[in-house]
Amino acid sequence: MFYKDERLALFIDGSNLYAAARSLGFDIDYKLLRQEFMRRGKLVRAFYYTALLENDEYSPIRPLVDWLHYNGYTMVTKPAKEYTDSQGRRKVKGNMDIELTVDAMELAPRIDHIVLFSGDGDFRPLVESLQRQGVRVSVVSTIRSQPPMIADELRRQADNFIELDELKDVIGRPPRDMPTPRDAELSTEQ
Repeated sequence: MFYKDERLALFIDGSNLYAAARSLGFDIDYKLLRQEFMRRGKLVRAFYYTALLENDEYSPIRPLVDWLHYNGYTMVTKPAKEYTDSQGRRKVKGNMDIELTVDAMELAPRIDHIVLFSGDGDFRPLVESLQRQGVRVSVVSTIRSQPPMIADELRRQADNFIELDELKDVIGRPPRDMPTPRDAELSTEQ
């Protein structure tokens, strides 16, 4: 439930939202996403969180990051850490949970409603704390993927759960045939 006069902020866990949309077979159109939530309330801020591979000559996510930055999103990035696992596979770690949590707590006194785009169960204590401060919290993720992309405890804690698949016609576009920026990017730790 959204109210036209409420101050709204979006907190997008980039890798989590990408994985959820991908599992449902579509890509997010971030211009349409922003417009949709501007329609639902007074959008104060839209944050997008992602880790970047700094040492690569070309980061496939860089064009998306630049576009979002120039089109009304507050970008929060940090360098990803690269390592080799016990089987010798190259892995990338770039968890942005702390950055998102700190920003949400700082903004909470000036916001009525926060929309969290993540299914990560680690955010349940954040949602609970925001609610104690009088902020309503909606969580956007999916239960329609196999396995579901949202942790049950996060879904139960939220004031409102928005099924990403039901936003597909409003904020989605067909996936590209070529690899998208995130295909080559991070497998973040959840």
